[in-house]
Amino acid sequence: MTQKDFWRNSKVAVIGGGTFGTVLANLVARNCQEVRLYVRAEELARQINATRTNVEYLPKFELRPNVAAMSELPRALEGGVAAVIWALPSSVCREQARLMAPLFKGDEVLLHATKGIEQGTMKRISEILREELPCPRIGVISGPNLAEEIARGDPAATVVASVFDEVGEAGEALLANERFRIYRSRDIIGVEWAGTLKNILAIASGSLDALQYGWNARAMLITRGLAEIVRFGVAMGAREETFLSLAGVGDLLATCSSPLSRNYQVGYRVAKGEPLAKVLEDLGTTAEGVGTARSVHEFAVRRGIDMPITEAVDLVIEGRATMDETVQRLMARSSAK
Repeated sequence: MTQKDFWRNSKVAVIGGGTFGTVLANLVARNCQEVRLYVRAEELARQINATRTNVEYLPKFELRPNVAAMSELPRALEGGVAAVIWALPSSVCREQARLMAPLFKGDEVLLHATKGIEQGTMKRISEILREELPCPRIGVISGPNLAEEIARGDPAATVVASVFDEVGEAGEALLANERFRIYRSRDIIGVEWAGTLKNILAIASGSLDALQYGWNARAMLITRGLAEIVRFGVAMGAREETFLSLAGVGDLLATCSSPLSRNYQVGYRVAKGEPLAKVLEDLGTTAEGVGTARSVHEFAVRRGIDMPITEAVDLVIEGRATMDETVQRLMARSSAK
């Protein structure tokens, strides 16, 4: 039996029924026998199964018939699940992983799609999952993956990164189709940090648009922001070339250019003067860059890593400066920096 045949006959669980988790469940359903989509609310699970749509997050997106929503995690993981895709916000990853650990057998391939870190510890999601779950074979899915565009069937691609070749093979077998390409990497550190740090720059990009600055300003932000996240990522053990790949600059371009990005929306609306709490409440989903900006800024200061754009975003998010003030401060910096 080939790898492709194995996965086509397998069962896969997706933990997290938000926008991207729902899209991933539908992608995987094309390439496996059954997908169990775990959502917390029983009512939402019933609605998804009855209407074939996730009415809370993607009401116009029809799910394939072999996707079944479940609100009971033991049901989602029982009976020989070969792979688990983890799509929960970073803020709940450790708590939820610890609660779910007894339900895992340990031989599941585990792929996460969370672009964030644990506040306080600065640990990447793969590190948290490795500490809390009995599954050694862990990987990450990351790239320019605006969920609504993938749901429409627009051409897109992502990176599956893991130190285990079989995890990369599984990610490719489960996710790839004629409209969605998979690229593989072994630099899980770089891919995770690239996906995390670009959220900060997306907030900055939304803010620039709110101020009605043009393409020159966006180009400056993206190129200088890329230099900034490369400095940080390399200091954390990543490979520099990873940030020039689809998972790095590719994700950065998409997230900094599209109003579909939650972090972009945060930056845009906060720069327009809306309270951060109100913006986050309206979004109804996690904008990972908000917490990440503070954690990364504080860590960079302690480590002596120069990250002026991250500092500026942190100041704006915390309400200690306006975006216009921080732009003026950035423009006044020495050009040697």
